[in-house]
Amino acid sequence: MTTTPAPGAAAPARPAGPNVFERLRPVADAVLYEGYLLYPYRRSSAKNRVRWQFGVLAPRPWVEADGPVAETVAGSAESWYQQTECLAEAAPGAVLHVRVRYLQVQHKSVQRRTAEGRYEPVESLQAPDAVHLSFEEAVPRETDLVLPLAELLAGDRTFEVGAPGGEQTEEFPDADGRAVRRCHPVEARTTVHAEPLDGRLYRLRVRTENTGRQVGPGATREEALRHTLVATHTFLGGSGLSFLSLTDPPERAAEHARACRNLHTYPVPADADRAVLSSPIILPDQPRIAPESPGDLHDAGEIDEILSLRTMLLTDEEKREARATDRRAAEILDRVDTMPPEVFTRLHGAIRSLRPAGRPEPAARPEPAARTPWWEEGGDDGLAPATDRVLVDGVALARGSRVELRPHGRGSDAQDMFLAGRTAEVAAVFHDVDGSVHLAVTVDDDPGAELHGWYGRYRYFRPDEVRPLGTTPDEKRSDGRHRTPGA
Repeated sequence: MTTTPAPGAAAPARPAGPNVFERLRPVADAVLYEGYLLYPYRRSSAKNRVRWQFGVLAPRPWVEADGPVAETVAGSAESWYQQTECLAEAAPGAVLHVRVRYLQVQHKSVQRRTAEGRYEPVESLQAPDAVHLSFEEAVPRETDLVLPLAELLAGDRTFEVGAPGGEQTEEFPDADGRAVRRCHPVEARTTVHAEPLDGRLYRLRVRTENTGRQVGPGATREEALRHTLVATHTFLGGSGLSFLSLTDPPERAAEHARACRNLHTYPVPADADRAVLSSPIILPDQPRIAPESPGDLHDAGEIDEILSLRTMLLTDEEKREARATDRRAAEILDRVDTMPPEVFTRLHGAIRSLRPAGRPEPAARPEPAARTPWWEEGGDDGLAPATDRVLVDGVALARGSRVELRPHGRGSDAQDMFLAGRTAEVAAVFHDVDGSVHLAVTVDDDPGAELHGWYGRYRYFRPDEVRPLGTTPDEKRSDGRHRTPGA
């Protein structure tokens, strides 16, 4: 990992929060390399021709060619800045540690030597035992900042977090050619801010901006990426600091949590309350890599077993191209090809828990005295998601029912919090194998709701995460009386 020092840091250069940050590195690396190179890991694959989708901080003139950037939490939107705001309780003498991480795009140009002794760029170069391909690689960069909280309260601190350009040459004697790897300089700065709230509670802000002006509005995306921070994300940690969740804050901090403004990234507590990982990919609180996963596949949203099986089925020619595309692709192929059977078996799945701890599921329907287990034939007899009902506040909700979404902060999908207060229509009632119930819904103002319903892609909420809104014509209260809409 290449480290870019931060000139003028408030303390001698040293790893920021080494124990906490290093424990969280596997999760952060999954963010750093998400989509870096997708299955089938070949340059010729269409999905690997448009890359760098998350945490892209490009030069401002290019980004704002069509107007100012929308202020949104979405980290998949290209921007020139990224802002993290989070809450922390601090003890006297607290010290904040910040680590800014990103990828710097590096172009690998394969060149063939001509009869005149000059070199000319080519897309590929054949060697006796290998193929060399031109490709867009990336260099990981990170900057560590160490700042006493008392110093931050006296005024914001700004640091340069960019990376220099450079060039490296690798000779291929057996192919009469070479590879030239070239990086262009990336100019960026990070500003750290702290403000006191109530008692020991503080709001911390870390804002990273691309300050480069090397490319203007008329540049291509390829040209802009040469001076761009990719997959930008931030660690916050330190001594004497305890970080709070914004998705499930304690009551004393709920109002302050709602006032935090996170732009193109979102912070979640990690390693208990000792650190925060602010990521352009929205994560749940306390994110972690599944212990069964033997290594990164650059697609953390996919299932390791499926990707590994698909990778095994690549032809020898396809594997040859993948290995020539990028060394990280070669590492994936080597790992899959040599994976021991016991490791592969673990990828098939693991049961963590049969129901969320500490939250009993509401009764959906009276259970028969001797229900057939779900794993036996007939275990799902009598269940019909399109017509089943579940009682919520005395109202039988079924397909077509209208509800207000009230997701819980804890134990829910982290992205559900952005739907709080929105209205939706129930599409189906699903009974899980552990006895719990989920409502499949479509959000009212979702422009793609009709399309989602067509191919069965819904959002799922527990019955205690919705509030009934009126009735459909055949809905009645459990006491047999019609319920007045809105009552």
